[in-house]
Amino acid sequence: MPVSEQDRTAAGAQRQAAGVLCRAVADACSAMRPALTQQGNARVEQIARRLSGPLQLAIAGRIKSGKSTVVNALIGRRVAPTDIRECTRIVTRFQYGTVDRVEVVRTNGNRVTLPYDADGLVPTNLGVDPSDVALIDAYLTSNTLRDVTVIDTPGLGSLDAASAARTKELLGAVAAEAEPSDDGLDAGSRVAIAQAEAVLFVLTQAARADDVDTLSIFRAYTTPKASSPVNAIAVLNKADQVVGPDGGDPIQAAGELAAAQARTLHHRVSDVLPLVGLIAEATETGLFTEADADVLRQIAALDPGSRTLLFLSADLFLRPEIPIPVPARARLLERLDLFGVIRAVELIDAEPGLPAGELRRRLVGRSGFPALRGVVDTAFRRRADGIKANVAIAALEALAAPTSELGAGDRMAIADGLEELMQRPEAHALRLLEAASLVTSGTVSMPEPMREELTRLVVATNPAEQLGLAGQPPDALAHAALEAAARWRSFATFGSTPAQSRIAHVVHRGYFLLWQQLQAGLNGGAR
Repeated sequence: MPVSEQDRTAAGAQRQAAGVLCRAVADACSAMRPALTQQGNARVEQIARRLSGPLQLAIAGRIKSGKSTVVNALIGRRVAPTDIRECTRIVTRFQYGTVDRVEVVRTNGNRVTLPYDADGLVPTNLGVDPSDVALIDAYLTSNTLRDVTVIDTPGLGSLDAASAARTKELLGAVAAEAEPSDDGLDAGSRVAIAQAEAVLFVLTQAARADDVDTLSIFRAYTTPKASSPVNAIAVLNKADQVVGPDGGDPIQAAGELAAAQARTLHHRVSDVLPLVGLIAEATETGLFTEADADVLRQIAALDPGSRTLLFLSADLFLRPEIPIPVPARARLLERLDLFGVIRAVELIDAEPGLPAGELRRRLVGRSGFPALRGVVDTAFRRRADGIKANVAIAALEALAAPTSELGAGDRMAIADGLEELMQRPEAHALRLLEAASLVTSGTVSMPEPMREELTRLVVATNPAEQLGLAGQPPDALAHAALEAAARWRSFATFGSTPAQSRIAHVVHRGYFLLWQQLQAGLNGGAR
């Protein structure tokens, strides 16, 4: 299906909204292109085109880990099927479009356009042999997807080797053997350029060896800039099923397990967050309704003995002798599971007049989803400019490397363009991201407090958060920035290894630039 005029307009708006760093890299690409051959131009143009698009966030994990429930909660619509069906074995990109539609992309590049099914889901029957499907592009008129494309991947560990291979291919592990296209790129280059730029990895219980392997795939086959822990987080899904050592509150036990997992995986992800994905999906997508709230109120009104028996198991929850329709209770189980039902009834017990909307909001809070949403916004969405610019620079560096298949003239022109780009003042943010990547991935060791400080400097989105001084006045922030710059400069000069010294000089410069920014604000305020 050709791109519509509306979609071209939407793409143009995205290009205009590109951040400072992406614009700088795009300008560098434009400047180097006159010196490139046709082959070099094709590759650089493909890289530049990605700068104007949304951030690509892949949701990865094992089969039945609940990836699709996380996808639906993030999008705010139930569009990704959560049962095992044909389309769940194929990479699906949920992205912004002016018309809701599903496009099945065949391995030969042709597209088959389908509507969503009657339930609003990607349809079960794709009308194409699954082995002939490269991926699914699912377009939605959702503002959530304007700046982040959410990629639902088939579960790793599936018995379907082809499905697992598609996920590894998306993460960069293997090259697609696709038909040649008219973009001048071989299949391997297309996969490398189209890879995800950030990853949200879904775990259940403790991380297994192959979970860790999958995270390593993302790191090993992208680049350190694109796939460092700064650009990867994990969720411990199905937190309600975690059993603590004393059989207490599963959410508290899940929080402790997630913290332990974060320590174990700190060279692979920036954080691990507990999540009850089923509740998050129901409350964020509109599946939880006023009718559901009415059924919960009826359950809350039962005598204590009936309620206690009802809550012992899912089977007993559906016993027919309770004077509440079984289908209504079954619907609650499907949407909230027994854990969510019990928590909802506890909320109603505490406040009998609780409206459905407020009940939904409090259930969202109990699910852990607000924390995940906040991390996605701060770690990915607000940092998309830097993440995409770093991915593009990494791709350009690969083209300029001696191992590149490009000719010597192309390699030299790209290398010269990169050198000029990195001299620009705004490029220091990219150097900081590279430094954080090297430290958080363990490539360069650094004392733990300094590692945490560097991560905060890179990930936070305002000076107070960068300095860990929320609520402090600007003059205190400026003083702290200058003090931090001096501390890192001292570390770079005394007692550091050569690799640590290079990192510390970059961080010193980052704090000094932050001090200049804060000082300029103070001087402007004084005037």
